[in-house]
Amino acid sequence: MGLNEKIKGMIQGKRSAVIALGAVGMVLILLSGFLPERKNYEKQAENESSSDTAQIYCEDTEKRLKEFLENIDGAGNVEVYLTVGSGEQYVYAAEEKKVRTDSKTEEEEKYVIVGGGNSREPLIERVKTPEITGAVIICTGCGNPVVEERIYKAVSAALDIPTSKIFVTKMK
Repeated sequence: MGLNEKIKGMIQGKRSAVIALGAVGMVLILLSGFLPERKNYEKQAENESSSDTAQIYCEDTEKRLKEFLENIDGAGNVEVYLTVGSGEQYVYAAEEKKVRTDSKTEEEEKYVIVGGGNSREPLIERVKTPEITGAVIICTGCGNPVVEERIYKAVSAALDIPTSKIFVTKMK
């Protein structure tokens, strides 16, 4: 056997190996279409946990405010109920581009996208906690106007809401 024949045999062996690997790759690509997408399950879990997180945030804030208000002189036993305007909100990272000419300014904002292929998603810059929109406070010491005024001011300052969105009443 000559050198030419050996080289031809090696080339044919490489071709068959490349063809076999290509066929295996195509079969794997076809099979991947039948696999469930993991991304959908992650999104579903994220949506469920978002409402759970908002509920936990609200309950934790109510508990902390209750403990705080019970330390006000004359308040006695306190119960707190908070209303929440919306759940968690995602703030996405964005790039701003401003173009100024003599007569006008143009602004363009694009979200920052991360990932590649099918898993491209906007980059979350921060998660805003739910907005507390109102409060109902009931306590045993609320027959006294001085105690009521202290509670109004304390709740307003603690939650950063106006006193018009707070209701304080006496516990039975």
